[in-house]
Order: sequence, then structure tokens, then C-alpha cells
Amino acid sequence: MHKLKFKLITMRKLLILFMALICIDALIAQSVSIPFKMEELTSPQFPKAVELSGGVCIIPLGIIEKHGPHLPLGTDLFEAREAAFNAAKKEYAVVFPPYYTGQIFEAKHQPGTIAYSNELMWKMLEETCIELSRNGLKKIVLANGHGGSTSFLQYFCQSQLASRKDYIVVLFQGGEDPVYDPQIKALKKATLDGHAGEEETSMMYFIRPDLVDQQAIKSQSGLDQGRLDKLKFGYTGIWWYARYPNHYASDVARPDKKLGELLIQSWGGQLAELVKYLKNNNSVEQLQEEFYRRAEDPLK
Repeated sequence: MHKLKFKLITMRKLLILFMALICIDALIAQSVSIPFKMEELTSPQFPKAVELSGGVCIIPLGIIEKHGPHLPLGTDLFEAREAAFNAAKKEYAVVFPPYYTGQIFEAKHQPGTIAYSNELMWKMLEETCIELSRNGLKKIVLANGHGGSTSFLQYFCQSQLASRKDYIVVLFQGGEDPVYDPQIKALKKATLDGHAGEEETSMMYFIRPDLVDQQAIKSQSGLDQGRLDKLKFGYTGIWWYARYPNHYASDVARPDKKLGELLIQSWGGQLAELVKYLKNNNSVEQLQEEFYRRAEDPLK
């Protein structure tokens, strides 16, 4: 009798373990089958995507502007989205569709530039965040691929403290990478590597080699023209045009596919770390809410 009872208990435990494994496998299969690209999700899939993401959405921000004579207008968008895809594969998050409304007044003299007004830039990003929050994505990560939008995005984040929000906005800021930095440094050849330079050319060559016109790389100068070198102790919006009127900053823009891959992996890996932190930690939300309460009555 005791042996029979022992066998029944053992079989029950095995059955429970078996069912648990089935459930885990089902959850894994479900998470794999649900796209991370927001534009690819169906409406019935969306609630599950919000759950799997922990409410985290990445907005990869690019721009439409000239990238030297050899790269496509949407280079920043391609790069930011590729890094976001890389991150979402490591740590599931919803990735927002192509977003190209940013600050690019300094390139209005170049064909193909789309420069929206200050008002539209602000409202577009503000209302995008509000709509994401309304749909349950309350932890919004801005993954910026365009240097010209950096100051705007930092100010946008700072302005979240102006009035109470039921969501948070975090601007991704990459840092040192002990794994990839030595490999990247070993491959780099350029001494001047800025806009449409060696890194961007290599990333695009990794993402979409068909869009890199290697014959055009040396058709224009990417060197600093130094036309405002005598201006000391002052900042002016025309500084970029004064230095790089061709909207191209590089002495070597030779594409290296491996270099491009390493740059995307480093960017995506650090972005994935930020996503993981936000999914498992509510410190930003708690501190923001504490600030709102104290700001409503500073004398309390």
C-alpha cells in the first residue's frame, strides 16, 4: 500500500513537472512568434507584446539628410533601427516604426533634406509618447541615431519634469564597451571620423551594402574647412556648415563590414542592458513620482 502511494505521489510530481515544462515551452514559443517590430504586430498580439516587453518601447530616431556623397538619406534611421532590432532580439521590447522627425536645419542647403519645424518636432515626439503610454507602453527609450537631434532630445527628457506624466522617457547613451571596443579600435583607419565617415559607412555596408556607393566616397571633401577657427568662446548654429559644408566629415570612409557588425553589436548590446534594467526596475518611475509630489507643494 505504501509503495503504491509513493508511486502515485511520484507520478503526480512528474506530471506537474511535465506540465510546467510544457507551459514554459509554450511561453517561449509564444514570445518567439510575436514580432518585436510594432508595425508587424496584429492588434490581438499587441497586449501580449506589452506584457513580454514589460511596458518598454524603443523609439529608434533617425533623420532624412545628406550623408556624404555615398550613403543614403536615411542612414541614421537604418542604423538606429538595426541597433534596436539587435537589442530586442536579446531582450524583448517593442520597437516603434521608422521615426525621422528631428532637428536638421543645418542641412537644409543639401538636396533631399527634410527639416520639420520646432513645433512639429516637439509635438510629434510628445504625442507619440502619450499614445504609447495610452497603449500600455509606459517605459519609452529614445535610441538616437542622429547627432543633430541630441540637444533637442536631452531637453525633451528634461522637460518631462514640467508637468506630471504617467510614463517615463529615457534617452539611451552608449558608453565604453570592454568586449567590443578593442576589436573596433583595431579595425579603424580614420583619424577624422564623423558624419558619413568610416563608422557610419561600415554600419551601412553591414546593414545594406547595396546602398553604399563606394565609387562616390572620394568625390567630395569631408575635411574640416576651418572657416570659423578664429571664433573663440562662443557658439553659433552655423558652426557645422562653416566646418563641413559638404555635410560630410571624414578623411577615410572605406567600408569594413566586420567593423560595421561590431559597432551594431556593441550599440545593440548596451541598449539591451538598458531595456533589461527598465523591465526589472521601477526606480525612475518612483523618483519621478516623488518629484511631482514635492514640486506640487515645495514648502511641505
